Amino acid sequence: MKRHQEAPQPASTSLPAWLAWQAQQQPQAIALRHKRLGIWQQWRWVELQQQVAALAAGLAAQGFAAGHSLVLLSHPRPEVLLLSLAAQWLGGEAVALDPHQPARDLQAILQHLQPRWLLVEDAEALNSLPCDLPSPALLLYAEGRGLQQRVGPGWLSVAQLQQAGAALPAPALLASNSAVAFRFWRVDGRGELQQQALQHGHLLQAGSQLLQAEGLTANEDALASRAFASSAQVRYLLAPWLQAGFRLNFPENLATRDNDRRELGPTLVAGTRETYSRLEQLARSRLPPTGSWQRALVDRVLQPDAGRFWRWAGYYSVIRPLRDVLGFSRTRVPLLLGVPLAENTRHFFAVLGVDVRNWPDNAEWQQRPLQAEAESGTRQWLQSGTPPLQA
Repeated sequence: MKRHQEAPQPASTSLPAWLAWQAQQQPQAIALRHKRLGIWQQWRWVELQQQVAALAAGLAAQGFAAGHSLVLLSHPRPEVLLLSLAAQWLGGEAVALDPHQPARDLQAILQHLQPRWLLVEDAEALNSLPCDLPSPALLLYAEGRGLQQRVGPGWLSVAQLQQAGAALPAPALLASNSAVAFRFWRVDGRGELQQQALQHGHLLQAGSQLLQAEGLTANEDALASRAFASSAQVRYLLAPWLQAGFRLNFPENLATRDNDRRELGPTLVAGTRETYSRLEQLARSRLPPTGSWQRALVDRVLQPDAGRFWRWAGYYSVIRPLRDVLGFSRTRVPLLLGVPLAENTRHFFAVLGVDVRNWPDNAEWQQRPLQAEAESGTRQWLQSGTPPLQA
């Protein structure tokens, strides 16, 4: 089995360059899948590269250029990934925001950013925007349901932007090793805004380390069940996907992610402490009632010191069914991103034969002098005469 890291690398070390390289090396291989209305939709590497190039052309026609930021407010879905790569293609950066963070923190971040190019997933995401946020030069939406009566000038669906860009010449690939690929924002415990900027070179270096340490190949299936709104997600899932050329799968939505994981049976799982804790509780909820003789046998099998006999006796009746329930039937690379697991959770997965490996999130958060910048951005919007969003 040939591993990707042994193959020649693209001349330009950036995320979009790796996308173009994969499209050249294995154009017909499946790159991306997304479950929609119960059916897995799929895109090949060459199709993905063409879509990203079209989105980049569409963004460029809207004035997006090197050094600009595309703010993305969405749950995990292919449009977010493709637009991130399109912005980076032009030498810009993607600013991914997690819609699940506290509303007060999200609004503070958006007020500071004053985004000129913004993607909202749907009507719910649009409603989460501050009412007094100035209108972006371009507002993109992924899901049009609930927005039909509200779409105004400067609003485009992602599909419309891609269609417009497909009719234009493909722009030059401007991403470089030292350019910022992703920028993340958060509100710390003191209520202060912090940022984290990740360059293409940094992401690819982290991805290479993961490929070598875990032996990842183009034959992996990975599930992207969380938004790419953290440095660990883009370093240890997005970058390795582009470098190894494996399949990246998106669930239909967060409510179906566990069912979709069971159906898919991914070989690579990248989750957080909260992810594994939630899955442990899901598995325990399927156990026989407490106090029953069946539960007593199950608890004996799941004891960390159960011994070989109980492991062997309980493999087909307890361990294997629990792995199937969690969607870990084929998983060989279970990754933990960030904070280590609680000891009881680590023991639980170890008993199931799931050796969770911890890859810490070591990226540094930086404080910035925000007040002057925010006031300056607000003045620029007021001087432009652009009306505020009516969310």
